[in-house]
Amino acid sequence: MAEWIGIGRRARRCYGFDEIALVPGSTTINPAEVDTAWGVGGVRFRVPIIASAMDGVVDVTFAIAMGKLGGLAVLNLDGVQARYEDPAEAIAQIVQGDVGETTNIVQQLYRAPIQEPLIAKRVQEITQAKVPCAVSTIPQHAERFGAIAQEAGANVFVVQSTVTTARHLATIYQPLDFARFIRSMKIPVIVGNCVTYDQSLELMETGAAALLVGVGPGAACTTRGVLGVGVPQVTATVDCAAARDFYYKKRGRYVPIITDGGMRNGGDICKAFACGSDAVMVGSAFAKANEAPGRGYHWGMAYPHASLPRGTRIYVGTTGTLEQILFGPAVTDDGSQNLMGAITTCMGTVGAKDLKALQLTEIIIAPSIQTEGKIFQQVQRVGMARKSAEQPVSAKVTRARPARAAARG
Repeated sequence: MAEWIGIGRRARRCYGFDEIALVPGSTTINPAEVDTAWGVGGVRFRVPIIASAMDGVVDVTFAIAMGKLGGLAVLNLDGVQARYEDPAEAIAQIVQGDVGETTNIVQQLYRAPIQEPLIAKRVQEITQAKVPCAVSTIPQHAERFGAIAQEAGANVFVVQSTVTTARHLATIYQPLDFARFIRSMKIPVIVGNCVTYDQSLELMETGAAALLVGVGPGAACTTRGVLGVGVPQVTATVDCAAARDFYYKKRGRYVPIITDGGMRNGGDICKAFACGSDAVMVGSAFAKANEAPGRGYHWGMAYPHASLPRGTRIYVGTTGTLEQILFGPAVTDDGSQNLMGAITTCMGTVGAKDLKALQLTEIIIAPSIQTEGKIFQQVQRVGMARKSAEQPVSAKVTRARPARAAARG
């Protein structure tokens, strides 16, 4: 599989979503009769799409709306929700600020101390609406915040960092012992992010309830540019899913794989499932919802880093309600709305009655899949060739948009 890249050095060819396609099945199924449900730690969801733990995407209101629609949204405990009594004011400063000053604005706002009483308050605000509550934090805060969130009634706890390994070496601080921490928790703990077979196996051995897969693919993430680290999501998902299947045969415990980031539309999401995912986590798709706190903006989770931010603020616009993005009807031609419709129709087309069957779909390497026969779309920049609104816009345009975004809110 590896190719020579120079004298004595070989590199493995890896693949992203634009380079593959799914092959239709020999049997097709009515999309209305397929099963999209998935579960983690005994908690079941009919929507296999998780809203990413980013401040511009998930707040209490959004989490409640997502839960009522059958999905799960993860609230970021390291962000503004647990730092400010009124996080909307902090978010407004970020989205309305000059694009050239965004990094400084974000860093300043995230210097405010995390208020532990707000953690319990946010969890209770979500659970009082009778929907599942999931919260996320970095490994350094996991033991302290995990106890608070669990006591307050959280249903799922997520420990997330740019790259997470079961063996982290450090001398100036005590690394988190994942196995001990997970044993101490009474609720399922999702761990991420990872991209390799070996990483996945070791994290599964710690008792993780599910794994997040992806390093640097997010629309707002700049990790791949800043650090040069990352694996394209198709290969990362396939490798981690292979580890999941081996671990299940070895231990008899099934650990769901969640592809996190890099999916722009329904087609990418369907490909993630075919590559082995049990669920996906997305940010940009939900940042476009009317209910999203960022009003069409969002920024990477590593953006507030004091000395090496690995993210940027991007504008994706507001295109419709959360229900419309999940279930339609779609009024856009780029596959960014009615994501559940895309999944069920794909499942019907390949003959998959549930997500496990979708994981067995035939996949082909097809770099022309995005361009073949699409000359008119390319020239007119519509449909598959539409210029992605997730790409960073110019400083001039970015400064002009916040006022309109604020007016909508």
